[in-house]
Amino acid sequence: MQRLFRSPQVSAAQDRVLAWLKCGISPRRLAFTLALGFAIGCIPLLGVTTGICALLAIVLGLNMPAIQAANWLAMPLQVVLLIPFLRLGQWLFPAGSMAFTRTEILTRVQAAPLHAVEQMGGLFGHALLAWVITAAPVLLVLTLALTPLMDRVARLVAEQQTAGD
Repeated sequence: MQRLFRSPQVSAAQDRVLAWLKCGISPRRLAFTLALGFAIGCIPLLGVTTGICALLAIVLGLNMPAIQAANWLAMPLQVVLLIPFLRLGQWLFPAGSMAFTRTEILTRVQAAPLHAVEQMGGLFGHALLAWVITAAPVLLVLTLALTPLMDRVARLVAEQQTAGD
């Protein structure tokens, strides 16, 4: 089979995508699944993305390994985007927002832990709304960008199957 790239990691990923396409998922649906998993993987709430992706895969009939692979691929970006989402949420909802410098958060947690958790809940709620606002366009762009790539891989699968017959 012709390889798009030569790196072992990319080759393994290509094999995985080929296996998913052989299961009958359309290239467009696979692109949407990967884009959704990646977008969900960037939610600014740590520890919930795997469950959300699993639930969406079941409810929407998406490929579970594909959505989870994209989700796990996005996890480093989730950590990197946490502060920008918190800041965007704070900018979108300035009234009653808590400053979140490291020193101030530690001081509040030490002084009144339950009150600090309550305040941080609002802060993360605003960050989640900031994510919702940005996730829709990102999901659309990723789906549009991945669809031609998945079409190309699907053609490779078809060529491989006809060559094997």
